[in-house]
Amino acid sequence: MRLLFICIFCAVFSFSFSQEKKHTSYLDVNYFKGNIALHNNDILHLIKGHPEGVVLSWNKKTFGFKDWEQRYNYPDYGMSFVYQNLKNDVLGNNYALFSHYNFYFLNRNLMMRIGQGLALTTNPYDKEDNFRNIAYGSKIMSSTYLMLNYKKEHIIDRFGIQAGLSFIHYSNGNFKAPNASTNTLALNVGVTYNLDEEAPEYITTLQDGAKETFTQPIKYNVVFRSGINESDIVDSGRFPFYIFSAYADKRINVKSALQVGADVFFSRFLKEYIYYRSVAFPEDNLTGNEDYKRVGVFAGHELFINKMSLVTQLGYYVYYPFDFEGRTYLRIGLKRYFGNKWFGALTLKSHGAKAEALEFGVGVRL
Repeated sequence: MRLLFICIFCAVFSFSFSQEKKHTSYLDVNYFKGNIALHNNDILHLIKGHPEGVVLSWNKKTFGFKDWEQRYNYPDYGMSFVYQNLKNDVLGNNYALFSHYNFYFLNRNLMMRIGQGLALTTNPYDKEDNFRNIAYGSKIMSSTYLMLNYKKEHIIDRFGIQAGLSFIHYSNGNFKAPNASTNTLALNVGVTYNLDEEAPEYITTLQDGAKETFTQPIKYNVVFRSGINESDIVDSGRFPFYIFSAYADKRINVKSALQVGADVFFSRFLKEYIYYRSVAFPEDNLTGNEDYKRVGVFAGHELFINKMSLVTQLGYYVYYPFDFEGRTYLRIGLKRYFGNKWFGALTLKSHGAKAEALEFGVGVRL
């Protein structure tokens, strides 16, 4: 069911890339090679060799036919396929499919790509056959990748080049333990090929360098989030969680809004984990009946990009009867608006670099 929801969300995300007339497209192929970053000492035994792979991408250019394209300096959007050899028989190989945006800086010579999608690993954790792979507890994972490239098109006819740095993250969001995850830092070099001979001129209907006048009253949001996750104890069981959130947001300009609100967490995995600790570690002096519910307050930011938005939030538990991973938490993810009020959300909640849950949400902005 979780996989179905992810596929639906990714399909909606891709569908939101409208196929405007007069837009042109291009392909790029990049080879990368680098290292797995040591973000957790538990994965030290998995870092061997220098992982390498290939990124194949299709990109659609924008030229300012819509205002949001001009505000973000005419970004590209598209799809990427990534193959990565982790250079470790325990980890195996990963295959991933992403939706992405390309943003441009420095007279369009510097490109920053942000992609989100799904990954398939060939050799996930197995308690009998592959117990050393504590990074990937499930065959299907979510994945995020970033690319920062110097880019130059039309060096030889339709061919161009790009080169820079890449970052690739794999995690199942604690859907199934273990989930130590991996982060790859790599150098990449590639070739671009434009599929169209001619491109339209960039349209500039917004005043160059001037701030757009934008006013909007405070909006009130109500969100319900849910999903399934497991504690770090392997085979402790996967349980549903339910999160009720309410917050106010204020648009400070046409791109951004600030948020402040509260969350109430009902995480069944935590109830099971408390009972496990009370039995397995009597020195903790737990009864097993401690309250597993938590209440947090948070402040956040929302970046609006067409019908999509990027949400980041920092929270603090004000009701915290059981100590689990610390009192602060983070949330980052995507929202997709359907009309002016309703939205769907896919977010990751974590405590620092340690993921707790991949959240699927639906909400209303009033």
